[in-house]
Amino acid sequence: MTSATILVADDEANIRELTRLYLRKEGYRVVTVNDGAEALTKIAEDAPDLLVLDLMMPTIDGWEVCRRIRVDSDLPILMLTARDDDIDKIVGLEMGADDYLPKPFNPRELVARVRAILRRAGHDAPDARPVVRQVGQTIIDPAGREVRVNDRRVEMTAKEFDLLITLADHKNIVLSRDQLLDLVWGYEYYGKTRTIDVHIANLREKLSDSGVIIETVWGLGYKLVEDIG
Repeated sequence: MTSATILVADDEANIRELTRLYLRKEGYRVVTVNDGAEALTKIAEDAPDLLVLDLMMPTIDGWEVCRRIRVDSDLPILMLTARDDDIDKIVGLEMGADDYLPKPFNPRELVARVRAILRRAGHDAPDARPVVRQVGQTIIDPAGREVRVNDRRVEMTAKEFDLLITLADHKNIVLSRDQLLDLVWGYEYYGKTRTIDVHIANLREKLSDSGVIIETVWGLGYKLVEDIG
């Protein structure tokens, strides 16, 4: 049973309680707060593994909380909102949220999304340290969310890391842009698939001497292979 800590920030008491009950039933440790200021305080104090963040809150809204977190943290964020607006969804995701769930929601769907986000963040094996991947001279550590090439740390954004580990887990297998969007972003992306191309270009530049090759398979997608030359 997992012991990941989930912070729930929502100004609606019934949503907080419903979310807490369902997540605790799954074995998670749940901390709840009712505004953005409290959320930022709890993040500093408790270092949660995931934040369930309501968009519209008093004191500091979800946009600002997300912005401040992303200055120096890759904390996974599941954003909630009562406004079923595609623009809000796109903006929230572009600001750094990992997934987005409109209210009212089925609590089982929230639990499923929390599990998926935590899995992508390396929390799918709660009783053991997630397996370190190695491709060529590249070491990928899911627990520390760290990439090293020849013992040199390579700085990556949260999504670059998630994309790399997804490709590494499917080594020598072609993944389409739609598959990568689903596996890495975890939602039905409403933007252009160009976002994948940009992230791939960034990875190629950062891993140019790593033994990792990300091939373009024209008309299909991308494939990670090991340079054995």
